[in-house]
Amino acid sequence: MPEATSKATPKATPKATPEATPQTPHPPATNGSVAHRLIADHLLEGRMEPGEEIGLRIDQTLTQDATGTLVMQELEAIGLDRVRTELSAQYVDHNIIQTDERNAEDHAFLRSAAHRFGVWYSKPGNGVSHPVHMQHFGVPGKTLAGSDSHTCAAGSLGMFAVGTGGLEVALAMAGRPLRITMPEIWGVRLTGELPDWVSAKDVVLEMLRRHGVKGGVNKVIEYHGPGLAALTAMDRHVIANMGAELGATTSVFPADEAVRDFLRSEGREDAFRPVAAAEDVTYDLTDEIDLSALEPLIARPTSPGNVVPVREVAGEPCGQVVIGSSANPGLRDFAMTAAMVSGRQTPAGVSFDVNPTSRDTLQDLTRSGALFELIAAGARIHQAGCLGCIGMGQAPAAGRNSLRTFPRNFPGRSGTEDDAVWLCSPETATASALTGAITDPREWAKEAGLVEAPAVRGLRREPANDAMLEAPLPPDEARRVTLDRGPGISALPDLDPLPDALDAPVLLKTGDNVSTDEISPAGARALPYRSNIPKLADFTFTRIDPDYPKRAAEQRDADGSSGHVIVGGDNYGQGSSREHAALTPRYLGLRAVIAKSYARIHWQNLANFGVLALEFDDPADYDRIEQGDDLRFESLHAALAADADPHVTVRNTTRDETYALHHHLPPSRRATVRAGGVIPAIAAEEEG
Repeated sequence: MPEATSKATPKATPKATPEATPQTPHPPATNGSVAHRLIADHLLEGRMEPGEEIGLRIDQTLTQDATGTLVMQELEAIGLDRVRTELSAQYVDHNIIQTDERNAEDHAFLRSAAHRFGVWYSKPGNGVSHPVHMQHFGVPGKTLAGSDSHTCAAGSLGMFAVGTGGLEVALAMAGRPLRITMPEIWGVRLTGELPDWVSAKDVVLEMLRRHGVKGGVNKVIEYHGPGLAALTAMDRHVIANMGAELGATTSVFPADEAVRDFLRSEGREDAFRPVAAAEDVTYDLTDEIDLSALEPLIARPTSPGNVVPVREVAGEPCGQVVIGSSANPGLRDFAMTAAMVSGRQTPAGVSFDVNPTSRDTLQDLTRSGALFELIAAGARIHQAGCLGCIGMGQAPAAGRNSLRTFPRNFPGRSGTEDDAVWLCSPETATASALTGAITDPREWAKEAGLVEAPAVRGLRREPANDAMLEAPLPPDEARRVTLDRGPGISALPDLDPLPDALDAPVLLKTGDNVSTDEISPAGARALPYRSNIPKLADFTFTRIDPDYPKRAAEQRDADGSSGHVIVGGDNYGQGSSREHAALTPRYLGLRAVIAKSYARIHWQNLANFGVLALEFDDPADYDRIEQGDDLRFESLHAALAADADPHVTVRNTTRDETYALHHHLPPSRRATVRAGGVIPAIAAEEEG
């Protein structure tokens, strides 16, 4: 079994990759929270004051195949010889449907890169990165940076786990600090115990019902209180996972006996260390949830924040139900579904799909007999992976309701443009699969004559199976590995510095809460091109404006062009951490975005690829700019000097108006944007 606590192979000195100059961190004054203690233990730069940029030492990294190919190319570009983390793992869980050669080529490239750089490699079919990492490598008290927004799920073990862009992860793998904005700590006290037919998914849906998809921005959500006693580590995974949908930097739980029990079940009890808040802990913000008062909840299409009680929408017909994903990955969730369908049959008009989230879980379901119950009830059993959660297969019929135990339901993410995806617990999904309509599981239980919910706690689990995990090669052997680069894997595009002055048209104006799925779509059509930036660029923003890629390329290639601008609303770039949503517009000539506000990860990704992210001083000015207007920016280099005022004025030459803007870039990111992105900035450091 791979041991997260075992000694890593000796690190070789990278032949390039200049070392970051460490800054003396301000002595941390913690508030006694778990989050503060984890940050203080890993603080390398900055002050622990909300809003300040800080740099954290990263112990572990996680990459997956939809983002990992870029990360590995970035490691190559910065000249890394071998990762400098305690442990880095590459998972293949997103692009696992192979309809042609492209995904297979990516997998071969990733395996060779894992061998070359000293990274664990999880083979296709081994499962979704987050639960697999939790089972095999999660260690309380450690930091984890992942090129997947749901990396925050590892907070369930008492880790400080942050989803971020691939370049940020590549730099962490190279031993550089992970720079984030110091968040506020939001203490959410849990009391009571979940009633029958209500589960962990309903807890995080309640958070979304109360606070929406922006409620957690620049916050760490720390769950505490007596209600934790009845929540297993995997229950906590469900809740921590969807902190991403709240926009949170991450979510954390204490590492207590529930975490020890989980690690013991995986054969890794020696990795346990207690992580707890101080008795006199104080939080920047507080909230409280009485678990005993919760009822089954469901997020309506097309936002995770559009949450209502199931009883309010009961009776809506459904044509598909899917169980699985990183948002409900535990054996308990699949066992509950199996117990509910035992001896019953789903209606002919319902596609009942089950996606095991790890090979370990599939084995446990098989040993226990639960898999037989699912098959007998009409379930379609799929391989362990993300699948329909990322739009790789399982696309629903247009306009037909699909109930899923997934974390996201953004428009078109399922692979069907006119989709209607609802997010709910396994209990609600299964009851609805059995009736063919959205059903409150409490009402289903009454009609089925069940006095209480099936007892599926404390299920026997076999220790984790590591047969599909490849360990890092020894350094001498790793250096002899040649990257297996197939013809579909393009080179990283060259990125030029930001001009001092820009005369650029507004090629696109978007509304609020535009997701990275709408900027760079997931799904079976686009995902296989993740390693081919010129081809992937053809899909950019096509869910909003099918002609955007053509207009942008024509503008980019016009004589004297300095690129183009996009205007966005609130929470621009919510959702996935995929840096392609910054890189493909940049490839098409995007130089600046002006928005009311940004989602955290996408804001970082824009800076990493040299796109200037600006915000309106007066959000009402958003209404004064139209698509097609020409904007003029001047003296941008001065505005991005390390000690410069962050305010910028732009002139709309079409309407003869000026607008006051500002940015939130700290000095390090200002230099990155001026240089054209992280990789050009590192190249400039080397030349200097």
